[in-house]
Amino acid sequence: MAFFNENYTKLSESYLFATIEQRVNAYKKANPDKKVISLGIGDVTRPLPQVCLNAMHAAVDEMGSAETFRGYGPYEGYAFLRDAIAEGDFRSRGIDISADEIFVSDGAKSDTGNIGDIFGPENVVAITDPVYPVYIDTNVMAGRTVKIIPCEEANGFAPLPPSFHADIVYLCSPNNPTGSVLNKRQLADWVTYAKANHAVILYDAAYERFITEDEIPHSIFEIEGAKSCAIEFRSFSKTAGFTGTRCGYAVIPKELTLTAGGETFPAHKLWLRHQSTKYNGTSYIIQRGAAAVFTPEGRKEVAELIDDYLENARIIREGLLAAGFSCSGGVNAPYIWLKCPQGLSSWELFDELLNKASVVGTPGAGFGEKGEGFFRLTSFGSRGDTVEAVQRIEQAFK
Repeated sequence: MAFFNENYTKLSESYLFATIEQRVNAYKKANPDKKVISLGIGDVTRPLPQVCLNAMHAAVDEMGSAETFRGYGPYEGYAFLRDAIAEGDFRSRGIDISADEIFVSDGAKSDTGNIGDIFGPENVVAITDPVYPVYIDTNVMAGRTVKIIPCEEANGFAPLPPSFHADIVYLCSPNNPTGSVLNKRQLADWVTYAKANHAVILYDAAYERFITEDEIPHSIFEIEGAKSCAIEFRSFSKTAGFTGTRCGYAVIPKELTLTAGGETFPAHKLWLRHQSTKYNGTSYIIQRGAAAVFTPEGRKEVAELIDDYLENARIIREGLLAAGFSCSGGVNAPYIWLKCPQGLSSWELFDELLNKASVVGTPGAGFGEKGEGFFRLTSFGSRGDTVEAVQRIEQAFK
């Protein structure tokens, strides 16, 4: 007899975005004449930067020649991409990260979910609320104790170090779903907490390219001492439109160590062992496209993408404020976090927007208990759809 993992019974019946998709599909079936605009799931709509396409086309041609054909690649990622990341994302900002501390993957979602494999089940995990569901669900699957750090509206939804002990802490800045960010003082407090508790911070910086304010850190490694207590995750998905092509990376400093049974192991080596066992590497073609992001032309094209989505965020945020909504985010992040009006629950607002305006968003309750009473909209739609969606919302709720 084969036994299933009983921890799966502790999960909600369906992943949040799968539930949304089911409801939207039912609405479309019942209303085939209605144009539904989605500002819900954080998927991009603009095409890949041309420089990335050119690089991938060239890589495809290489695969068609015996002299330049590539088979299995390095588990950590090709040196050309790791070198480009180390220089472009870190050393150019004065952050001492080397190429051999970088592990290329198929995205931050996979990395933040899979990183738990190198940690024992006895670890106590602290996770903020509201939160990206993957952090909680993957730890529940592993049978770990999860403690919640509430993020309150009065504090700008910024998580504060708790009074309780935790071995692992998940932080996300710019935050999904609230759009909030952590400043250097707040991040320094977290590094102090991690050191005092011998904890590891798992820092999701997938949206760092959307930061517009100079004083906001782009990396936790801007904080002194963070290299001994933190792992950082980044993604090309939202910054360069790689949601469909898949590429991201994790940064695991060599000085970060984990302990078990009286022995100490470098986290860097544990993750390499994990990747070499469970992952065969991101394709050469995709990695060539990702490396093109760091060229002068790539930086220019990516900046144009980010600016376009941030302009959408401004349109949504200002339109909601003009319509009487209370909202935050949309300045350093592609997400707008609004307060449900008229005492509506977040799922009630979901139904109201869908049925009255044919607009899809994400109920805050799907991000945790503290998300109830709030709602997330994203700026990843087209400009025309974004403007029309805001107009529909204003009309429905004026």
